[in-house]
Amino acid sequence: MRVFENDTTALALNTATLGHNLPGHGAGWETKKVIDACAERGFGAITFWTQELYGNAYEIGNYTKSAGLEISGLCRTPYLTGSEIGSDRDVQKTIDTAAELGADVLTIVTGGTNPGSKGILETQKFLAERLSKFADYAKQQDVSLALEPMNPMFGGNRTVLMTAQDAVNVCNMVCAENLGLAIDIYHVWWDAKLEETLKSTDVPILGFHINDWLEDTKDMLLDRGMMGDGVADLRDIRRIVESTGYLGYCEVEIFSSEHWWQEDPAHVLDTIVQRYKSLC
Repeated sequence: MRVFENDTTALALNTATLGHNLPGHGAGWETKKVIDACAERGFGAITFWTQELYGNAYEIGNYTKSAGLEISGLCRTPYLTGSEIGSDRDVQKTIDTAAELGADVLTIVTGGTNPGSKGILETQKFLAERLSKFADYAKQQDVSLALEPMNPMFGGNRTVLMTAQDAVNVCNMVCAENLGLAIDIYHVWWDAKLEETLKSTDVPILGFHINDWLEDTKDMLLDRGMMGDGVADLRDIRRIVESTGYLGYCEVEIFSSEHWWQEDPAHVLDTIVQRYKSLC
């Protein structure tokens, strides 16, 4: 395993950690201020959300690189399945935005089960059919697509991938070289078969999101923990992920409307660096 005690070059910020994924949340720092603050603290990269780019993806991408940071990804496509399904063109637009930003990886949260369907298998097959089209489109722009399995509590309305194995199965249906996994500790910490799943597949890990699961979670979507505040075995999950050959960024992604989004962003970033070095 890599040693992080004196090295933050593999540390990335997902701007959702400062509330940039939902309108009206966080302290309202402008995107360039976030970039500068991350550069000052030695972060290696940033992952952005589409809604904060406001049509300025190219400019933000260049500003990020000029600050000495890489772009670890873009979140996220519209849903590909379920009752809030996005159109083909809307999904393609997010791929275009990722390419314009200079992001190699675009994260996908699939969406829930299709109306009228039962279980998840039928919708997974539908998902694979759509992904085949989008993977081809993304490949033309040098963008990879990362399927993010989610905690089963989100099954039905936000995802049809409730384990890493579900995500692997869909990737195997598609067989696209630019399709892989985003492993998020919040969503997989409970999965006793995670190591078995990841060791038994050639599907690549394209992103690794770090955070924690609070023992007494108040809100399933918006009450994620800062690393060390919860019950997830952070280092063991990183060991599992890195045993596959993944040596990419550890991307801090914390949705926390009542705690960390209420704090001074400078304090949040300082806490991230300290926890990353000592606990991750």
